[in-house]
Amino acid sequence: MSGRAKFWWTLAAVSFIVNGGGAWYALVLHREWMHGGIHVAAFALTAYLIAIFRPRTPASVDESLTVSGERMQPDSLGDPRMEQLQQSVDAIAVEVERIGEAQRFNAKLAAQRGQGTSEQR
Repeated sequence: MSGRAKFWWTLAAVSFIVNGGGAWYALVLHREWMHGGIHVAAFALTAYLIAIFRPRTPASVDESLTVSGERMQPDSLGDPRMEQLQQSVDAIAVEVERIGEAQRFNAKLAAQRGQGTSEQR
């Protein structure tokens, strides 16, 4: 784990402990509902972020590589999806190019019509 990651995990642990203790202190000991509510919200947010960003174990990664009981090769894991994505991006690029050509043609046509009407006046 890098130094930056250690720093953020330490900060998360401190936030978790301080907000948990602060919520207990404000709600149980002093009956300060607004103060305690803020600590509960910060505690819940910290717990949520820890759950999202926790390091994944290698076992959970290996489980995701199995499909219907068979272990897939990492190289073939996303090939059909990547192929379909590439085709979709190519189709979108062609359509965007057609739209651009139509806009340039309409602008040229409007400019020519604008010159034609000024000559007739």
